[in-house]
Amino acid sequence: MPTRRRVHPRLAFFVGLLAAVLVLPTITLAAGPASNPAANPAAVSLAQLQPAQQDTLLRYARDTWASFVAMTDPKSGLPADSLSSDGTTSVQTSTTNIGAYLWSAVVADRLGIITHADAVKLLRRTLHSLETMERYWPGGQYYNWYDHTTGAKLTIWPPTDLPINPPDGPILSSVDNGWLATGLQVVANSVPEVAKRAAALFASMDFGFYYRPAVNRIAFFYAPGDGASACCYDTIVSESRISSYIGIAKGEIPTKEYFGSWRSFPATCDWSWQETQPVGFTRTYLGVSVFEGAYPYDGMRIVPGWGGSMFEALMPDLFVPEDQWGPNSWAINHPLTVAAQIHHGLVDARYGYWGFSPSNTPEGGYAAYGVDAIGMNSNGYPSNEDNTFVDHGFGTCPDRPAVPDPKPKAYTNGVVTPHASFLAVRFAPDAALANLAKLERNFPIYDKWGFRDSVNVGTGRVSDSYLSLDQGIIMAAIGNALGNDMLRRAFATTQFQQVLQPVISIEQFNASAGDRVAPLVLP
Repeated sequence: MPTRRRVHPRLAFFVGLLAAVLVLPTITLAAGPASNPAANPAAVSLAQLQPAQQDTLLRYARDTWASFVAMTDPKSGLPADSLSSDGTTSVQTSTTNIGAYLWSAVVADRLGIITHADAVKLLRRTLHSLETMERYWPGGQYYNWYDHTTGAKLTIWPPTDLPINPPDGPILSSVDNGWLATGLQVVANSVPEVAKRAAALFASMDFGFYYRPAVNRIAFFYAPGDGASACCYDTIVSESRISSYIGIAKGEIPTKEYFGSWRSFPATCDWSWQETQPVGFTRTYLGVSVFEGAYPYDGMRIVPGWGGSMFEALMPDLFVPEDQWGPNSWAINHPLTVAAQIHHGLVDARYGYWGFSPSNTPEGGYAAYGVDAIGMNSNGYPSNEDNTFVDHGFGTCPDRPAVPDPKPKAYTNGVVTPHASFLAVRFAPDAALANLAKLERNFPIYDKWGFRDSVNVGTGRVSDSYLSLDQGIIMAAIGNALGNDMLRRAFATTQFQQVLQPVISIEQFNASAGDRVAPLVLP
């Protein structure tokens, strides 16, 4: 059932910004009041797509699913971490990759790319492997890396034949287990034939295992070999919040943990290593004091991530309707993140393209890319291979004057990854699809397995690989766009909503489309 195009009143400026920058027809942003997508499938926040756009997205989904077929072992049902253009695959896979394959199979079924019977067959195979793979108890957490052909836990990294993660050994990753659990939750609520098996695995994974009460945050990982446990994820604009959402919804992590992470780091001089001084105010939620900081950028105020990448900001939103449940937080910040990515690519750097997120480096290897100006990491993420950074100074703090922004010519060897545009489809569908079409038209980046992982837009060099995580992001975004938010409805059940929405909805970010502090609207 189609939805009406709606524009959030506080984001009206953004329509004109994108239209002017991209020289496209007026772009309508979708943002609306909180609702229950599980109860009302029509209450989705995606703008209505035109028939030609739907056809394009379905073509992308068919070819992207073909990459999963090519990289998934027919016996184990586990996807490889990466697929090369010659058809060879990596040995290793991760829990995130398996989760991405699970939800991608559900999308392929829903969109008619595969039959339901085939989807059931594939999922049974994958679930069987998950039921027999080595895990750590108590907690039921999976290790981070496995052999995708056998399901065996890896202790040696196949590309180098060196021990994994010395001296700690194989780890249990909170965020990677979170994405696996996400895939299990989607399967449990989408495929009746395997629902009980998927639900049992989901229920057995205890995310309270990672919670550290002393800091009210979740740990990065735990290493069973020596008990090492790096602490902790400390920024809210991070993919790690998916694990927090799961733990809170299951009652394994207290609700106050949601407010334990920084919105931005403080604005005081002892935090002046940041490249931008945040502006904000302090509020208290559930007994936790929160500095609602934001970074000024191009007349906007944006709650930053660690690196300013699309993945950090928008991947959890594929499954949790943050823009609906957080009308005074995520509904404002998510479109601004997309606006910042577009502005950086087309104006700051003048690449002619946009979409910056961790991906393959086209010439080989892997790197974290983003928009440095909306990231808190003082060493980037850059948008290019040559590490061009900004430094906006830190107010009146000693020895922290602003440095003039780099000229566009300084941004050489920019790296654009298609999955970032797919993450933007909800908030700027016309701009995202136009960017993807331009990439497909101007570079040899698209073939029978969909989009390659990245392109150096300066040289035209295209990555040789497809990464299962990034292909899974693409499938998820398309599934939501063409399937009435199917993954959100499968993941964010009524039970999840009853626990999470009251927590998310009470917060007021200091994000704004304007360049002045807006009056604080108390919930």
